[in-house]
Amino acid sequence: KDSKVAKIKIPLRDVLELDEANLTVRVEPLVTMGQLSRYLRRKGYCLQVTPELDDLTAGGLVNGFGVETSSHKYGLIQHTCTRFEVVVANGDVVICTENQNPDLFSAIPWSHGTLGFLVSVDFKIIKCKSHVKMTYIPCHTQEEYLDAFERESRDMTNDFVEGLVYTKEEGVIMKATLTDEVNKSQVNRIGYFWKPWFYKYVQSFLSSGETATEYIPLTHYFHRHTRPLFWEMEEIIPFGDALWFRCLFGWLGPPHVKLLKKTQTETIRRLYEQHHVIQDMLIPMGALGDAINTFHDEVEVYPLWLCPMALLPSGDSGFMKPVLQDGQVVERMFVDLGAYGVPNVSNFEASGTLRRLEAFVRKVKGYQALYADCFMTRDEFHEMFDHTAYDALRARYCAVDAFPEIYDKISRAARR
Repeated sequence: KDSKVAKIKIPLRDVLELDEANLTVRVEPLVTMGQLSRYLRRKGYCLQVTPELDDLTAGGLVNGFGVETSSHKYGLIQHTCTRFEVVVANGDVVICTENQNPDLFSAIPWSHGTLGFLVSVDFKIIKCKSHVKMTYIPCHTQEEYLDAFERESRDMTNDFVEGLVYTKEEGVIMKATLTDEVNKSQVNRIGYFWKPWFYKYVQSFLSSGETATEYIPLTHYFHRHTRPLFWEMEEIIPFGDALWFRCLFGWLGPPHVKLLKKTQTETIRRLYEQHHVIQDMLIPMGALGDAINTFHDEVEVYPLWLCPMALLPSGDSGFMKPVLQDGQVVERMFVDLGAYGVPNVSNFEASGTLRRLEAFVRKVKGYQALYADCFMTRDEFHEMFDHTAYDALRARYCAVDAFPEIYDKISRAARR
């Protein structure tokens, strides 16, 4: 438990180096995405994968999980890394890349600090442009939005792809490309505090039924879900998207996630865990329809976030694997299916419901994002995540007696 651990402050919060020749940036683990994004934008760059929330740290995203709407092209944030600097249990500093200590390089992502202490990471960057050209595709049947989502996710001319599913049968698929050529009459600065919450704005396209295109400033696009914390703010302030509230008080938000956690009492925390869902499940593209139907039956939480993500070959020796058939790769495109909110089914029971969802994900060869509550047994966890290389590396780098196993850090059952 945190209360029994001696905490040592290690202020590794700096951007160390921008390598414009090789298009990489080196940062320390506590650099936040907001800090890094602002630094890079001033220089004319952005990360290949820029996670949404400002408070997420480089170390947390690398050791854990990071995905965004460019992940269909570039993979998870771990796939955009070129170098890790790690302090292992005996105090040695180990540099790892695809060519130097490649087994450790592949195993650091998802390891949650159980192999060593990450002290720097190099991310790939790209030249950014001023706006994105965004197209909204409203769909009124499940078959229609599944077809549109898969089509746009596999189209590498799209720089960004995502979907918002509002009911089992309705959703809006969005695709976007970076651009400096803008029709000023079609610019929508969605990030201003008086603007409608993004997911509410997107839902309006279902009423019109027409595909629409507009231009959004790049920074506004990167933070389109920040003000409503995707759609969680509606649970905190039900009238938060009302015009009067946005105009008078919208500039005050959103609250920092750290503040929400620190002001949460034990009773509220228990109620939240028992009556609220925050899960990201990583589903093979071909199983997405079954996954949406399963989530509908088990929790009926809407909207659902759909974010395509490619499992690139550079990560095949780590925890996650593409879908295999007879030893051959048959699918690398996965979907982050995000469910955040209060379940609308009468039989919701946190442990039982989430264990059924976890079982479904294992059945379709998917993965669970480990920042969320995990109810799997140790054997089930090992079935989902390949520990072969991880276990060998823990022994080689003397981590067994120095750091807990990943399951013991993330599992509710193991932490009790």
